[in-house]
Amino acid sequence: MTGWLRERGLVLVNVALFVLFLAAMSVTGWQVANQEFADHGLAPESFAAFLGSGQFVEAVFENWESEFLQMGSYVVFTIFLFQKGSSESKPLDGPAPQDEDPRRHRDDPRAPWPVRRGGITLVVYENSLLILFGILFLGSFVAHAIGGAAAYNEEQLQHGGEIVNVVQYVGTSQFWFESFQNWQSEFMVVALLAGAAVYLRQRGSVESKPVHSPHDETTG
Repeated sequence: MTGWLRERGLVLVNVALFVLFLAAMSVTGWQVANQEFADHGLAPESFAAFLGSGQFVEAVFENWESEFLQMGSYVVFTIFLFQKGSSESKPLDGPAPQDEDPRRHRDDPRAPWPVRRGGITLVVYENSLLILFGILFLGSFVAHAIGGAAAYNEEQLQHGGEIVNVVQYVGTSQFWFESFQNWQSEFMVVALLAGAAVYLRQRGSVESKPVHSPHDETTG
């Protein structure tokens, strides 16, 4: 059992932290929402009602949307773009193992099934990481729009304003403000990691070059 956990520790720890922080967000968000209700002289809502509210849905998927956009974009950018000296980049000169045509390994019995199958199955498989992030981004974008429209309409009704549908909400400055405030931070962090990895090190981390490596050496 210890060996199984060690082999999957990176995913398991991150999933556990995700669940922990999502639960903490849910509880504290519920408390904030009920404080706002109390300030307006309204009865508090149940925890279950809060989880189904536009406010909670918008808050969750607004952040997920930016994360999936960041990672999907990073997958694409690292195919074509380089950063000299960064461990986040493929080598500038010479072949990279990621670029090798998997069709050369069709007869390898240990190759994944789509590689051995070939055809459209392989085409989908060799782009499956980007496809996954694309689907997750689009799903989160739509959920953000739906939740945001619901939250926006709740506030509009409280102040005698006009309600909007989801498509109309996507055309508001509010929706794009919510998106851009997260998107900008995601790309800032990626740029910082790619640039800092040229000069800074963290011994033992795959996100870092070996501590002894020259600054101008790209080891991705």
